[in-house]
Amino acid sequence: MPEPPHLFELRLDHLCTIIDQLKRKIHKLRTPIIITARDPREGGANNLSLRERRELLLRFLSRAKYIDVELRSARAFKPLLASARKQNVRRILSFHDFKSTPSPRSLRSKAALAKAQGADIFKVATRTDTPATLARLVDFVTEPGVDLPVSAMGIGKLGAISRLLLASCGSVLNYASLHRSQVEGQRPIDLLRSALRR
Repeated sequence: MPEPPHLFELRLDHLCTIIDQLKRKIHKLRTPIIITARDPREGGANNLSLRERRELLLRFLSRAKYIDVELRSARAFKPLLASARKQNVRRILSFHDFKSTPSPRSLRSKAALAKAQGADIFKVATRTDTPATLARLVDFVTEPGVDLPVSAMGIGKLGAISRLLLASCGSVLNYASLHRSQVEGQRPIDLLRSALRR
């Protein structure tokens, strides 16, 4: 039997047509979960409003080990993040850029803002189609000045190699797919796991 992942991410924005069934059956899932309902501006499905996303997250908060909210939404979700903290749910504040990779300085600034908003982990996923853009992510992860754990990954032509390289540089929470990749550069879990163990 294949080894299960350490965590499952539930993309509630993708699952809103089966939310009631999911709510009834989620207790059967033994693996801890990350819940997120992604902002449409950062790749979210079904064009959900802030209120709809908040309601989805609240419904599953008691079952979560982590909650992932975009940095841009942190202020609007402040009461939700406070509830997460009270329930010992760790808070991931995330930033996604599907067109480019900002400078390491810009990413450090975003990480500092995430920490100020109460993040336990700062997650960043950016476009890495060239060695130069990948180098920016590596510099961000390896240079001093970021005062909280970082989960960093590339999207695009160098996305797959970025996940191995950044994991070796200290990136936490390495994301993989169970079967079909959800974004360009994401590896199936069995391939990522075997590569990281080499």
